[in-house]
Amino acid sequence: MHIKGKTVRGKVLDEETRCTHYHSEIDRIAIKFYCCDTYYPCYECHDENGCGSPDVWPAGKFDEKAVMCGACGYELTISEYLVCGSRCPACSALFNPGCRLHRHYYFET
Repeated sequence: MHIKGKTVRGKVLDEETRCTHYHSEIDRIAIKFYCCDTYYPCYECHDENGCGSPDVWPAGKFDEKAVMCGACGYELTISEYLVCGSRCPACSALFNPGCRLHRHYYFET
C-alpha cells in the first residue's frame, strides 16, 4: 500500500499505517526494516510478509530515517524516534508508547 508517498507492506488496514496486529487510534507508525529497506507497520507484519531474514538497525546507523509517522508522513531518524516522547515532532500526533516494548525487534539495544 502507498501511504504518504511511501510503500508500506504487510497487513495494512488504513492510511495511517495501522495493521491487523496493532490498530488502536495511536498505532500510527511504520518502521523501515534494516534487513530489507522496506516499511512495515510492525514486526509481525514483517515476520509474515517480509524478507525472511530479520535484522535490527545497528546503533551506528541511528541517524538514518527509518520511522514514518502515519498521520503526516514525516520520516524520523531512529535517534529522533527514540527520544520523541511518543509524539511526532512534525505534527504532534500521538504514537503508541507501548511500541517501546518491541524496540529490540527493530533496533540494536
